[in-house]
Amino acid sequence: MEQIKLKASLRETGGKQSAKKLRSQGLVPAVVYYHGDESVSIMVADKEISKIIHLAGGENVLINLTIENEKKAKPRAVIIKEVQRDPVKRSILHVDFNEISLAEKITVEIEIVAQGESIGVKQENGVLDHPLRMIKIQCLPVDMPKNIIVDVSNLKLNQSIHVKDLALSDKIKVLTDPELLLFHVKLHVEEVVEEVAAQTPELEVIREKKEEETPAAGGKAGAEKPKEELKKEAAKPEKK
Repeated sequence: MEQIKLKASLRETGGKQSAKKLRSQGLVPAVVYYHGDESVSIMVADKEISKIIHLAGGENVLINLTIENEKKAKPRAVIIKEVQRDPVKRSILHVDFNEISLAEKITVEIEIVAQGESIGVKQENGVLDHPLRMIKIQCLPVDMPKNIIVDVSNLKLNQSIHVKDLALSDKIKVLTDPELLLFHVKLHVEEVVEEVAAQTPELEVIREKKEEETPAAGGKAGAEKPKEELKKEAAKPEKK
């Protein structure tokens, strides 16, 4: 794998305010770790590190890091360990590098990328399922791939590709379970939503209330006295 060159400068750790000041100057605070014990605080140009992350493949890139004003004149071979971003702007806030030995094998996660359109999708009303997108491998830094491209164009309906089906270099050891599923073409089924005709509860309540308030057909005449009887009662003299 080709090494990408990156220049950096030593920096003094000064907390959040110091880091904020660096970012305003177009610099990103970073740390280089070696075997998890030693660490060096550095700063890199935001423009340069962004280019590496976005255009060159991000974390699975072998970087030739030169730190200016450092006693150790020889460039360091590093890979990106972690990138911290602003949750809203997505700008880079901080980067952690791991220094590695080119003679020692490293363990990294590599992205699985589909290439082509499968027969099952084009001709058999299928849809391509891609459940596992990263696998773990072990290799020398110079043999580390940017990603693993898998040709899925020959996949028919109900056919699959597993981790064990990957054709990789003998220099790469796969650590992920070989039986795990990478790709599968399944039948595309459209969901049919059935509309159920139902009365609105509010209308039912109003209807029931009206029915309760309306008296029976013969009940109104029995409940109210005829007008003639009312007149007779009004004409009767009061008993003294």
